[in-house]
This record gives sequence, structure tokens and C-alpha cells, in this order.
Amino acid sequence: MHEEPSGVWIMAYTTIDDPSVYFQIALYTGNSGSNAITNDGNSDLQPDWVWLKERSSTSSHHSFDSTRGVGDNGKALIQNSSGAEGDDTAFRSFDSDGFTLASSNGYNQDTITNVAWQWKANGGSRTTFTESGNNPAGGHQANTTAGFSIVDYVGTGGAGTVSHGLGKAPDWIIIKSRDGSDSNEHWRVGHVSLGFTHRLQLNETNAASDSDTAFNDTAPTSSVFTIGTDNKINTNDENMIAYCFTSIQGYSKFGSYTGNGNADGPFVYTGFKPAWTLIKRTTDGTESWILQDNKRSPTNPSDVFLTPNSTSADSTTTNAHIDYLSNGFKLRHSDTRGNTSGKNYIYMAFAESPFVSSEGVPTTAR
Repeated sequence: MHEEPSGVWIMAYTTIDDPSVYFQIALYTGNSGSNAITNDGNSDLQPDWVWLKERSSTSSHHSFDSTRGVGDNGKALIQNSSGAEGDDTAFRSFDSDGFTLASSNGYNQDTITNVAWQWKANGGSRTTFTESGNNPAGGHQANTTAGFSIVDYVGTGGAGTVSHGLGKAPDWIIIKSRDGSDSNEHWRVGHVSLGFTHRLQLNETNAASDSDTAFNDTAPTSSVFTIGTDNKINTNDENMIAYCFTSIQGYSKFGSYTGNGNADGPFVYTGFKPAWTLIKRTTDGTESWILQDNKRSPTNPSDVFLTPNSTSADSTTTNAHIDYLSNGFKLRHSDTRGNTSGKNYIYMAFAESPFVSSEGVPTTAR
């Protein structure tokens, strides 16, 4: 909310009353065969990006999107790996309210429990753009309402700009080379709190590194993001994929906080009751990414987490306790991964429900 000159407090309403239209989480058990996963949110969701992970076994994270395709021509990217995308025909289709799998392939093994995080872009429909100087050719499918776009482009090797289609500057950008042969083709991450002068790596534990070659020390605009000469995201003639996010009031938030080193940790205001959070320490030390959600931990404190930089199964510990509240989240631990005193952390979060609906109806804490 904000205060008018008269001293009256005005509540900040959302434009998305039902976050399940654009983001959902599904828990399912593998069967090593045909497996249709149906979402259980308030609305049907046909996803465009699906991120899968086994919960009760150690296997890689798998990523599929409607730009790169699924089925007989499907391609998987592995979040915890620096390798190129690989053929994968076990993810069969994006369905009207979920997705369908075939054989096991690390996310559908018989009796193994799994989680799927799903985002909606533009149904696979792309707007294309051509190469111009060092500005790459490619396309984007953008959902301006939800602040999410999937961007594919072909590197030029020189600093240039890439159209993202959001109509608003992205706060968080994740980029991966699809076909690089270099075993160190890391997932590059840019974040508004780092000013796009530094970068992180989704598949690594490293702190943020000062880099003028990743995003060319240039913040994104409402129409483009800038890439430098970093060969992880801009090798000439290599195919790249980028996932771009901008904060949408009451639905998503991409920000930062400073730890206090206390079990009574900092409160982070998001403007909604979170369904999903990803946290990473950015300063002075190597720490894993910590990914939590309201399906694997349906009550407070949320204490079940996965790490995108590893193949580890679900872990449960008091060192990951977070309370998901009606308008944000509060750290309930002093672990170095999320709450070292004086250290900086970035986060991305998506909503279960807005703090206040467009009709002025408040949500409740869980």
C-alpha cells in the first residue's frame, strides 16, 4: 500500500487474481510408461516451460519448453549441468491442463515421486526478429500479463541486443547455450539487484562475479536485453535460450535482502502469499541455490528444499525454515545459505494468491 498526501493509506491491488492461470506446481509419481499429469489449480494451465525434478531419488533437473519442442523432436536442458541440450522423447506434450510423459528418463521412473514447476508464456507462438550487426536473430514468445517470455536467439560473438517482448524491463534473466560443445557452458543469471554488472550461474554455487562480458554492464530496457562477448551466451552461430521475468504486482517478485544471522530472520515483502521461492547468496562465499514451494511443504515452516545446482533429492532441515505469509516470506533460520548476517541474497518468488485481490479482498496466511 502507499500513503496519499491526505494521509489515507491506499492498498496496492493486483492485476492477477488467480496466479494458477500462469504458474502451477504439480506433484506426481512416475510409472515408467505413459503418464498424463493434470494440474489441480483453480484454473487450467497449458504450460510453455516445465521444470522437472525427482524428489525421492537423485537425478538431474530437466527443462522443456514449447519453443524448443517436445515429443519425437524433443530437447532437454539440465539445470544442474553445463552441457548442451540433448535429445529427449520421453516428454511427449504440453496439454490443456498439464503435460504427458512416456518412458522414465530421469523424471518418470516407476514409484519415484517428482515435482513439476510450470509457467505459461504464449502457447509456443513466437514473434521473430532478424540479425542486425551484432544484434542476434531469433524470436520470443511473451506473456506481458504474467511478465514472462521465452527468447531464442543465435549468437553473433559481438556485444548486441536481444528483443524480449515483455514491454517492461526484465528483473531476472536466465540464459543457456543449447548446442555448445564446451563442457563449461554454464547457465548465466542476471538480476536487477546485481545491476546486470555481475552474473551468477544456476548450475554452480559460486557467489556473484563482476562481469562486463555477460550483460555488457548494461541494464535491460522495456524492449531489449544486452549480451556481451561472453561465449557462454553469445558464441557466434550457437543457439541460445533465455527465460526472462519481470515483476508483476501480486503475482511475482524478483528482489534482494540482507541476512541478519538470527533464527528470527528478515521478513521479505512480496505483495502476495508465495507458492514458490528460489534464493541464492550473492556475496562472500559459495552456497547452493535453495528452491522451496507450498506443495512439498504445505504448512509453515516450509522446510523441504531442492538445489538446482545438484542432483540431490528432497532435503528436510531446520536450516531451511521459511514461513510463507500473506504478503511475503520470513526466514526462520540462521543458515549461511539463506541468512548470514550482513550478506546479500537474491530471490525470485511466485504467488499462491495476491495479498489483496483486484476487488479488495485480502488473502490469509497459511
